[in-house]
Amino acid sequence: MSRIGNIPVLIPNNVFVKKQDNIIYIKGPLGKLNQKIIGDINIIINHNNIIVKRKHNDKKNRALHGLYRMLIYNMIKGVSNGFKKKLELIGVGFRANINNNNNQILNLNIGYSHNIMIKLPQSITLEVKMEKNKNSQIILKSYDKQLLGIVAAKIRSLRKPEPYKGKGIRYINEYVIKKPGKSAK
Repeated sequence: MSRIGNIPVLIPNNVFVKKQDNIIYIKGPLGKLNQKIIGDINIIINHNNIIVKRKHNDKKNRALHGLYRMLIYNMIKGVSNGFKKKLELIGVGFRANINNNNNQILNLNIGYSHNIMIKLPQSITLEVKMEKNKNSQIILKSYDKQLLGIVAAKIRSLRKPEPYKGKGIRYINEYVIKKPGKSAK
């Protein structure tokens, strides 16, 4: 039995949920999302909650039961409250800027011979904090948790934290294990 899959998902007052064929549509104040349901999973929509049931008890359906419940929960939470990811640039001269013409283009100066420009999807809002004597921070906000995680991971992969000095792009409060360098004889 899936413990997570059996918990009903509460629907807030400002969120609308509709199921058509095998696709569930969720609309809220921040945006619209949809998810295709595969397998023998049954979605029951009541007036204030959603219950996810499985028709058969085989291994594949047991795995999908908890997965679809959490996907629906994250979609409802995203369209009502939204999600946020914070990245930090650690290194001498590492900077992030937003392009003046378009707020969806992130300009990164992270130690390469050229700046890196990243065009973000429309559903992600971007904010850059640069304070004196502190590391630059990139704050990404979106109602789509999956897309937000993919974009944040792509930005982090451009310059992963290295293990000797810890320079690079990392999530806020991410702990990087540092290796000792060569010791002098």
